[in-house]
Amino acid sequence: MNSDVAQVDQLKIKYAELQQEIGKAIYGQEEVVNAVITSVLCNGHCLLVGVPGLAKTLLVQTISKVLDLSFSRIQFTPDLMPSDITGNEILDEQKQFKFIPGPLFSNLVLADEINRTPPKTQAALLEAMQERKVTVAGKSYSLPSPFFVLATQNPIEQEGTYPLPEAQLDRFMMNISLDYPQFQDEVRVVRDTTSNHKAELKNILSAQEILEYQELVRRVPINDSVLEYAVKLVHKTRPNGEFANEKVKKYVSWGAGPRASQYLVLGAKCHAILHGKYSPDIEDVQAVAVNILRHRVVINYKAESEGLTIDQIIKELF
Repeated sequence: MNSDVAQVDQLKIKYAELQQEIGKAIYGQEEVVNAVITSVLCNGHCLLVGVPGLAKTLLVQTISKVLDLSFSRIQFTPDLMPSDITGNEILDEQKQFKFIPGPLFSNLVLADEINRTPPKTQAALLEAMQERKVTVAGKSYSLPSPFFVLATQNPIEQEGTYPLPEAQLDRFMMNISLDYPQFQDEVRVVRDTTSNHKAELKNILSAQEILEYQELVRRVPINDSVLEYAVKLVHKTRPNGEFANEKVKKYVSWGAGPRASQYLVLGAKCHAILHGKYSPDIEDVQAVAVNILRHRVVINYKAESEGLTIDQIIKELF
């Protein structure tokens, strides 16, 4: 118990260092950075959604540097095949089949514009995200640990895209929405990117430390009332559920599943210890709820016609 308390105190210090280091390259996206770090420490994957030019790729590259993880970037295109990301077998000089690992064999994988590749390739990524392994020619190969997929998606260009199926969306712990930077932040971005300025980033956390902190998050105690609040919040999103209000029944087609409840509890635990608490409360659940529920709740045409967003409906359930 004492060692866990000491680890929580240590993590809070490391977290402050991470924020400071990432802030050298990424300006004004504190909430996004916090959400990604939370997801990493919960051993979850992230979907970053935003218009072009909001530094989604730079954000992922910066995080890989400060976390001292192996990094690979996959640019998803309509002609990308599953073997292009998983790797394939070739005949070597001794006429023996030899497996050549693909770009998925990294700690941190940036899946750029994930909705631009066909379902067959998306399915190959799905296995890697869920099972932490890939299967090639009937053989399974384990991916390195830790393993995270941070995917980006452009919400405005829908031509030539393949929308992610609900099963794959559910594999992402968080759907993080990026907005335009504030005026002063954009001034800093333009000043630095149009000069010789280059941020020198230090490694803050190693792969081994991340694995240890992931175990720490799971050991964090949670009060039954807070756990039940998280599960009830998920139940409230289901239009046919016993806790659904009139607005959910009217505007929601499909609610979140049990995986959302699991991620809410894990996310709340992580949010608590990153902010110096030793156990989560209801505020910690609410702090991570929108990012976790956003892609798991499907609204109907009535909500869209009346200008209601998923975020608004979720926040009203608090």
